[in-house]
Amino acid sequence: MSIREEVEVLVEPILQQMSLELVDIEYKKEGKNWFLRVYIDRDGGVDLDDCTAVSEQLSEALDKHDPIDQMYYLEVSSPGAERPLKTEQDIVRAVGKYINVTTYAPIDGEKVFEGKLMHFNDGILSMETKVKTRVKTVELPYDKIAKARLAIVF
Repeated sequence: MSIREEVEVLVEPILQQMSLELVDIEYKKEGKNWFLRVYIDRDGGVDLDDCTAVSEQLSEALDKHDPIDQMYYLEVSSPGAERPLKTEQDIVRAVGKYINVTTYAPIDGEKVFEGKLMHFNDGILSMETKVKTRVKTVELPYDKIAKARLAIVF
C-alpha cells in the first residue's frame, strides 16, 4: 500500500466523525523537506478549528501506525477557492459553477476550457464558455479530462 493510501485509511474515519470530506492527499519533497498535505472540505467550507482538530487526531494515528519512515511536516488545510475536481462526484457538485478544465488532447483545437458547468450527464461535461463576445457551449468527455478545478470569475 502506498503512503497516500495508508494515510487515507487513517484519515477517513476522522473525517466521517466530523462530517468532513477528503479532497486530496499529497506526499512530496520540497527542497530538503518532506510534506504530507491533507486537504479537507465540507459544504460551506472548513475553518481553522476543523483543520486543527483533524491535524491533531491524524497526527496521533500516524504516530501510532508509523507509515512514513522519514521526518515530514503534516499540513491539514482547505483546498482553497480553486479546489481541484478529482472525481465524478466532485464534477456533479460543481454543476452551475465556474470551472477550469484541461484535456489530455485538443478538442476543437483547444486543451484548456474555462466557463460555467451547465450539466454533467452520461460522462459528458457541458460548459458555457466565452470566446471574445459570444457564448459557446462545449461538450467534453470526462475520460478526456486531465485536470479540472473550480475557478474564480473576475
